[in-house]
Amino acid sequence: MLTSLDHVLFAVRDLDAATAAYTRLLGREPSWRGSHPSQGSANTLFRLERSYLELIAPAGDGPTGDMLRERLDAQGEGLWGLAFGTDDADACAKTLRERGLPASDPVPGEGRDERSGALREWRNVYLPPAATRGVVVFAIEHRSPADALPVAEPTGGRGIVQAIDHVVIRSGDPEATIALYGQGLGLRLALDRTFEKRGVRLLFFRVGGVTVEVAAQAGAEPVDRPDEPWGVAWQVDDAAAARTRLTEAGFDVTETRSGNKPGTRVCTVKDGTCGVPTLMIGPEA
Repeated sequence: MLTSLDHVLFAVRDLDAATAAYTRLLGREPSWRGSHPSQGSANTLFRLERSYLELIAPAGDGPTGDMLRERLDAQGEGLWGLAFGTDDADACAKTLRERGLPASDPVPGEGRDERSGALREWRNVYLPPAATRGVVVFAIEHRSPADALPVAEPTGGRGIVQAIDHVVIRSGDPEATIALYGQGLGLRLALDRTFEKRGVRLLFFRVGGVTVEVAAQAGAEPVDRPDEPWGVAWQVDDAAAARTRLTEAGFDVTETRSGNKPGTRVCTVKDGTCGVPTLMIGPEA
C-alpha cells in the first residue's frame, strides 16, 4: 500500500532563508520553487535518492498556512510531517479505512515551478492528526512523470547529501506508535530493541529503503501525549568530507565519530538547520 517515504516536510518561517540554508547544507540546488495560493503556503523542494525534502512556509490565507502558523507559534521551526508514497490513492484510502484509520478520499493537487513553469499533479490521502498521534502524516500518489521533479543538482565536491537515511520521531507510548505505523500504515517493523545503558527503546520501521525511527524512554509508563517529529539523518559518501564542506560553509559541526550502526562514521550539525536535529552519516573509510 505504502511504497516509500516520499518526502519529509520542514515547517519554516522564512522560505528564502531556509532555502539558502539547505542549499548549503545539502550541497545541492533546489529542484523546485512553488506556491499553493488556495492553501496559503509556498515551498521549496530538493529531490534526492528515494525521497525529497519539502521546506514549506505560510504564504497568505488558507488551511495549510493556518496550520503552519499554529505550529510555528507553538513549537517553532522543525520537522513537521511525513508523506508516504502510494501507487493507487483510491486503494490506499480504502485499505487505511479497513484498518481503522479515518482516511480522506483522494484530494487532487497541482503545483507549478516558479522558475521553469513545469507543472506537477498528485493526489493526497489525508489522515487527521488525532489519528496519527499528532504528527502530520499523509499518502501521495504522483500523477506526473518522476522527471517532472528533477534531482537537486550538486553544487560540487565530496560530502554532499545523497539521500535520507532515517527520520526520528519521539514517542511517549511506543505500543500505540507501533499500532499506528505497523498495523495501521502497514510499515515493516524491522527492529524493536531496548538499549538499557542509553535508557532508550528504538523501533525501526522500514519503507522504500528509508527508516522511520521511533525513540521512547526505556521502561517508562505510557504517556498520553502527541508524538514529536524530531530529527533527520542524511546519507553522505564521506562523513569527514561532509564535515569539512559544512564547516567551510559556516555551519557548527562536531568532529566525526563512529556511528551506532557498525561500519559508519557520523557528525552532527549543531546550527542552521531550521530547528531540525541533523546527523550526517557515511561509510567508514
